Amino acid sequence: MGFTGRSTELDRLLPHLDPDKADRDALPLLIFAVTGMGGIGKTALAVETAHRARAKGWFPGGTLFVDLRGYDDAPVTADQAILALLDALGVRGTELPPTTERQYDAYRALLAEQQDRILLILDNASDPSQYLPLLPGTDHHRVLVTSRDRPDALPVRLIDLETLAPDDSVALVSRALHDTDERDDRPTREPDALRELTDLCGHLPLALQIAAAMLRRRRHRSIASLVAEIKETGDPTTVLDNGSRGTDQYGRSLVLRPVLETSYRRLPPDQARLLRLLALAPGAETGTEAVTALADLDQETVLSLLEDLAATHLVTPVRDGEGAASVMRWRLHDLVRAYGVSVVAGDVRLRMEGEAARERVLGFYCRWAGAADARLRWPPRMVEPERFRDRSAALAWFDGERAGLVAAVGWAREERYAGAAVRLALRLGEYLDWRRYFDDWITVAGAAREAAHRAGDRRREAIASGHLGLALGEVGRVEEAIEAHTHARDLHRDTDDRHGEASTWNNLGIALHVAGRVEEAIEAHTHARDLHQDADDRHGEASAWGHLGLALGQVGRVEEAIEAHTHARDLHRDTDDRRGKANAWNNLGIALRKAGRVEEAIEAYVEALRVYQEFGDWYGAGQALFNLALAHETAQRSADARACLLQAANAYTRGNAPTQAAQARAWAAEFA
Repeated sequence: MGFTGRSTELDRLLPHLDPDKADRDALPLLIFAVTGMGGIGKTALAVETAHRARAKGWFPGGTLFVDLRGYDDAPVTADQAILALLDALGVRGTELPPTTERQYDAYRALLAEQQDRILLILDNASDPSQYLPLLPGTDHHRVLVTSRDRPDALPVRLIDLETLAPDDSVALVSRALHDTDERDDRPTREPDALRELTDLCGHLPLALQIAAAMLRRRRHRSIASLVAEIKETGDPTTVLDNGSRGTDQYGRSLVLRPVLETSYRRLPPDQARLLRLLALAPGAETGTEAVTALADLDQETVLSLLEDLAATHLVTPVRDGEGAASVMRWRLHDLVRAYGVSVVAGDVRLRMEGEAARERVLGFYCRWAGAADARLRWPPRMVEPERFRDRSAALAWFDGERAGLVAAVGWAREERYAGAAVRLALRLGEYLDWRRYFDDWITVAGAAREAAHRAGDRRREAIASGHLGLALGEVGRVEEAIEAHTHARDLHRDTDDRHGEASTWNNLGIALHVAGRVEEAIEAHTHARDLHQDADDRHGEASAWGHLGLALGQVGRVEEAIEAHTHARDLHRDTDDRRGKANAWNNLGIALRKAGRVEEAIEAYVEALRVYQEFGDWYGAGQALFNLALAHETAQRSADARACLLQAANAYTRGNAPTQAAQARAWAAEFA
């Protein structure tokens, strides 16, 4: 297969074997360990390092290599390995000492007498007892150990291997096919399929080797056909292990599942249970609190188990920020996850355990997403939501858990979890809108609407359909948005939900406005305003006035638009809705500028900007700054316009609006 994608690890490991460097060190380390999950390429790195060290002349005495087979059913013991090492050193037959103790003595004596440095590679160790008795007893030679388990209790220099980078994975498979047949141009013809294949292999070298072997065997079939086969089964190990049988250059079988199985079977019961449950978690990365809910254990116990699993390279800690205390989430390799899911699926008792765990994590997500959502929506003078001290804390929690939250809503397709998943989806809307994660919003709202419809829950179906319409409108899918809002309106009307109907009329008006059907939009917003007034819903009325003002301004009814935005501003002020008030000031500025009242418009935009910045609404701040630039340009203040555009670009960037940021920068460049 060649040695691909490990230059960084080589650069870390090789200098430690340099005898000149070691001689300068006050306390040179004798043992170096390459660790990582099964199939990650530990042996390949160790052997490549040995070749390069020999080429530099660092080990004139040669290299001794012993495969300790630590994860086989019958691992090689140190007492067995010593015989192989003595044989390699020329001690055999009648010269071999009769007792194990004397064999170790002879081994150490030979190494002590050996002037030419030797590199000893003890490969595939599962326990320190396999290799500690084999250490030379002198700092003249060097020892390189490979293992799936970190020997944290020993003073060993560690090199932890991660999966390959995507480009290196592609290069590995491409090179494997080209080396076999230089006419094989499938990687060139199917670059997207090749990249998808390496993704499905989890960028694990062993899986990539197996995939390359299968492609060589299937030389008349496309890469895409193998991708389709893996995706159809949903478990890469099933397809890859049923493919081309063979061995690698070290004589080891090219199979995935047995490698994962041996690691799993070695785990103590509590670690094995946690690994299975973590495989059922909704996201690729799971926060410690969510793992605690999955396992139904206290956090300290869970952390200890996770750290033990991380030492076996079955779980990877993911850091947020700097320092050890920043570890917040835990990730399973995709193939480990697939294996864990298959273990659970094959056992009725484990399936029941897994279903209970999924219910617990859904309950955890619903509780804290509800609290975080309440904080984002919280108006003054109301009882404060639990846990989250401010909006930034709520947003930070959502940010950390977003992938898991969105994936958990996907469980709504299963009847057992549908109710909780729908509740969770509706608690994500404000956050996903705020962060402008509209694709995620479409996903969760669509799943919620479908699940609520199956359950016959027309009220939640209406709310979810409204969320879906808003998200679709944000990405320009306007006709679909109109359809979703119309569906929501009809459901609210049928269930006699006047408040929901009023809100949906307002949202429908927004979509109609974007579609260019402005007169219909004016009618919709007017109807929404009247319904909110009848219900004495001042917050909803304020929103309807604001959008009515935008539609009136669009058709040239500027004075009516100014009046509408003034109503909206006053109502938002009376209800202490700061974000609504900022929107109203911004929209009032638009109408004032259209009326030629530029200085008043600038005052309105400045007031909107102040509130947006105070509130942390960077997309809103970008809009206010962009509008300020328009007003300054109208007033022929080019320098002020340019300054506002540059500030708008920065605000849009912080608000996850790269397109608008680019537009602001491009316009600013015209003033340079």
